[in-house]
Formats: sequence, C-alpha cells, structure tokens
Amino acid sequence: MHIGGSRTLTLRSWRLATPGRIRGPRRGAATAAVAVVACLLVGAGCSADEGKGVATTSTGLASSKPAPERPDGPAAELTPIEAAGGPFIGSAVGVDVPDGYRQTEYTASGEATGYEAPDPLPADGEWSFRPEGSAAYRTRVLVRRPEDPEAFSGTVVVEWLNVSAGLDANPEYASFEEEIVRRGDAWVGVSAQLIGVNGGPVLVPVPGVDAFTGKGLRSIDPVRYGTLDHPGDGYAFDIFTQVARAVRGVDVVGATVDQMIAAGESQSAIALTTYYNGVQPLTRTFDGFFIHSRAFAALPVVGPGEMADLAGSMAKVPHAVVLRGDLATPALELQSEADVTGVLRSIEARQSDSDTFRLWEVAGTAHADQHLLGPMADLLDCGSPVNSGPMHLVAKAGYAALKTWAAGGEAPPTAPRLATDEAGGATPTQRRNAAGVGEGGIRTPPVEVPVEVLSGAPGPNSSLICQLMGSTTPIPPEQLATMYTSAADYQRRFDAAVEATVDAGFLLAEDRAAMAAFASPERLG
Repeated sequence: MHIGGSRTLTLRSWRLATPGRIRGPRRGAATAAVAVVACLLVGAGCSADEGKGVATTSTGLASSKPAPERPDGPAAELTPIEAAGGPFIGSAVGVDVPDGYRQTEYTASGEATGYEAPDPLPADGEWSFRPEGSAAYRTRVLVRRPEDPEAFSGTVVVEWLNVSAGLDANPEYASFEEEIVRRGDAWVGVSAQLIGVNGGPVLVPVPGVDAFTGKGLRSIDPVRYGTLDHPGDGYAFDIFTQVARAVRGVDVVGATVDQMIAAGESQSAIALTTYYNGVQPLTRTFDGFFIHSRAFAALPVVGPGEMADLAGSMAKVPHAVVLRGDLATPALELQSEADVTGVLRSIEARQSDSDTFRLWEVAGTAHADQHLLGPMADLLDCGSPVNSGPMHLVAKAGYAALKTWAAGGEAPPTAPRLATDEAGGATPTQRRNAAGVGEGGIRTPPVEVPVEVLSGAPGPNSSLICQLMGSTTPIPPEQLATMYTSAADYQRRFDAAVEATVDAGFLLAEDRAAMAAFASPERLG
C-alpha cells in the first residue's frame, strides 16, 4: 500500500478538479479522478460537454424480437445544464469524454409516482405494486453518446448511479466503457436516489473524501445544481422510468433507440431488483436488466421524503428475494465471490437459470476491486492489497451477451455456481483449493492459472469498506515451483486459459489482450 505523501498529492489533485475550480481553456475532464467504493467507488471530477474525433466502430443489433407494447406514461422533461464548469460524478476511469463521444448533462423534472408495496416483499419476486401518490422532482441526468448519429448502435444503457459512498458514482460505466465505445452504444447515468441529490447519511464511509460525501449535488455545486430537489426514494423508481421514457422518446442520443438496458451495481443492483419485480411489470420500460453485485434483499419502498435504509432493511427482512420468473424481459445477474458468501449474502437469493435469467458467479473476485477503485486503492489500509482481478472483463462479456439476448438472439452461456461449504447451519463459506483459490464459478485465467490468490475474502482490517474489497496474496515461490515446471509452462497454460475463456463466452475476443496482460511469468524466474 502506498499512502503518506501520495495521499496528499492525490487528494489535492482531486479537489482541484471539482466543479467551479477548472481553469484555463481545456475542454476535457479534470486531471485526476478519484474512485472509491461500495460497489462502490467514488471520486469526483468535471468534464466539458463534448468529446472529439470520430467514433470507432458501430455494430448495431438487428432485433428478431418484436418490440413489447409499452403502456403510456409521463416522461421527464430534460433541459441541458448550461452553467459553467462541468458535471460532478464519481468515476474510476477518469472523467474525460471518450474520443468520438459527446457528453451532455441535463436536469430531469416532472411529477413522479410513488408505489404501495407488499410488506414484507414476497420471496418469489412476484410482487403487485400499486401507484400511490405523486410528488414533483428535479434531478440530474448525464448522457454520453456518439458524436456522429450514424455511429450510434441503437442501444442505450441506463445506469442507476450508485450512492453508497454518499455521492453519485458510475461503477457500471467504469466496467463497460470500452465495450460501450467500440460498439457505439449510448450511456445514461441517472441521479435516481435522494442522497445523491439532497444529501444524507453515508452507508459506506470512504477515507479522505469527507468534503463531498453525504452533501448531495445541491451543496457540492449550488450554482450548477441548486435548483435540484428529490422527493424521496419511494419516487426513485418512477423517476428512473420517466428518464428512460424521455431518452427513448426525444432526440437525446441523436438517433432512434432500438434497445434500452437497465444497469446497476451494488445498492443500485439492489434497487433494480425491486424495480424488476415490482415496476417493470407495470411499465415494461426496459428490454433487459444487468444486475451486478446485489444482496439477498431488495431496496425497500419508502414514504415521501424518506431515504431507503438499506442496512436497516437487510437487518430485519424475514427472507431473501429472487427475481420473478414470469416476465419476458431477460436479466443477467453478475455476482462476485465476495457477494455470494460475504456481507451481502447473495447465496441466499440464488436461483436457477431459465429462459429469461442467467446467474454468473465469478471466482476470485470482490465486490469492488483495483479497477473500480483506481488511485484510491492505495489510500485504503485493509491490511493487504485489495483484489486486483479482471471482474470488469467478465462484466463486459455479460453486458454484450445480454444485449444480444434482449434483441432476440442467443442466450448468454450458463455458468457453474461457486463451490461453498456449510457447517452447522452457519453462513456458507467459499470452498478453496490447496493454494487458497476459490473453487467453482466462472474461472478467469488469473484464477485458473494463478501466481497469486485473488480472493473475495478481505484482508485483516474488518472495516465495511475493506470487507467489500477482497484481497490479493502472492503465492510463495516454493509453492509456485510445485505448480509449474517453468515460466514457459506457466505462460503456455495461461494463454490456453485465455482462449478457453473466450470460447466459453465469458471473455470478449476484443479483450484477449487485456486478459493476457494479467499474466506474470516473471514470478517463475
């Protein structure tokens, strides 16, 4: 772990990058983005409204699936934000707009509907929500889309921005970015929850970012966001619906929208569990759902002005909930090793694959990792390095497979479940081999041909944030000598594992080189 002086430099750079502090003519993003947490990552930065250059490739999906009938309903009114500075967003991949892309930030306003929900929410996910009351809202929406409308693929991924660290962050964009850009997709980030807009309690405290967490957009940049107002998390589901309708129905992405995917990670995935089970049957807004690192429970439906207390809800819900099985809308659920047997206990919500559901559990992965944390990884003192595995590469394969499936094409491959052990009715634990590597699940090359143990198990520090980050532990040289005959033997086996992962459908062919970069033959001398 490298902290000390690097911490001061990193945080200074980050603070200089916040809205209202950008100086000079540069039209890109801030020079340093900081990412962190709960699914959770968090950082902040500003970027201007436009990218430059031309889009790379566009491979639109020709849909063989008839468009569903979508009930009429209100759409958000989207108004471009023209204040000086740039958007505030937590991002692990920086905040520069990709070449060939344009970024526009909007206010989204309207009258959102709340819902009356069963209490408790039934375990089978087959819930009946009823509209109940309404309230005015004014939130923020961030759009990135190809500069050239001809380069747009027709697919929009709408991300429920994550607020677990007390501010809006875009972990799904951080995982999908390369795939979004090379296909010509559009991305829409929605400030769906109360905390991101108005501020409030922080679920997962993050060291070094107290100046922003829990403050809300309105306080972080009053000039840019001072008119925003969120009526409470009970209205978040309809706000998400109304923004999606607006994006589909007006010229936000510059061309016709053929397909719309809802995506969210961690608390946002938990929110999408509630949306899929209770709201999607009423609105049929989305064509597919990417639910990434959910817990065993769903986000509670709360009253006006209230925040959805996720931690409190998880402590008192009587049972786990699965995704309902009677919808035609496909859903792909991606779970890390840490999610399955860690604090989120997603093993309790395991369900079988079906014509509309796939569950991918990935060995050797954590709820958040080096890729999602970015430079903030060096600021955490978890007692050992955080997980540095390739979960984001599997996420891109899952996203691509879901798009094909939602368009009426081939379903994603089925995946083996992680292997677990149960002892005396206690919470199941991850089964491990002699090297300490988790067994079962999707096995990426660094897990199948290891020189270090990538694990969902945390380091010695038991703080909540460290419980989510997993760990990376080198395998001792003397043990490596019993596993491989030489560096060449290791490299040959690693390369074969890369090809096997592509062939199995858990790695995109375009990401071969990115996966190959995880090889470390130098560890064998």
